[in-house]
Amino acid sequence: MGTRRGAHIVWDWNGTLLHDIHAVIEATNASFAEIGIEPITLERYRELYCVPIPLFYERLMGRLPSESEWRVMDAVFHRHYWARAEACGLTEGAAQLLAGRRADGRTQSLLSLAPHEHLVPIVRRHGIHEHFVRIDGRTDDSHAGKAERMVRHLAALEGVVAAVERVVVIGDAVDDAVAAAHVGARAVLYTGGSHSRGSLELAGVPVVDTLEEAVVVAERLAA
Repeated sequence: MGTRRGAHIVWDWNGTLLHDIHAVIEATNASFAEIGIEPITLERYRELYCVPIPLFYERLMGRLPSESEWRVMDAVFHRHYWARAEACGLTEGAAQLLAGRRADGRTQSLLSLAPHEHLVPIVRRHGIHEHFVRIDGRTDDSHAGKAERMVRHLAALEGVVAAVERVVVIGDAVDDAVAAAHVGARAVLYTGGSHSRGSLELAGVPVVDTLEEAVVVAERLAA
């Protein structure tokens, strides 16, 4: 990889750059209602959430959902979520941070588990697509985490971004830290999304309450 100065940040989308946690909770509860599970609060969601998603459901139900239950829940969740996602705004300060880093010659990319065909249009609608050297969403039906996707994401950026030791993943889930470690990169986790602070701290990486602080810490990690 190249040797451009500063950190290359791989941003997460849902719950990190996009402030969509309330849309996620509403869609989750809609999917639960389909199979008779009681609604979940934001606090409990953040305590239990994990990837892959079927494991999250197992934590809630005490068992893995059946194949038919999973199909119903997944379809209902996505129908309700994407109906609400259009109204979700960016996390406070996100657009300014992205523009500022790009203006300062820093590189950044976006890797999300959101379906690629939905991700790219919504990023464009928020007017921030030009700040990323690459945008990758999920292109298959797998609900596995980001680790192998991170491998492919960075391979596609060969010669564009800094050495992997200068790559920092910023996300709202423990899975973001797992993916970073899988490729030898660093991670900073943000408390405004899917996990409680306590859950994030178990990952053993810096945990912050704002994206501005996340960027400061990322640059320090890459120095």
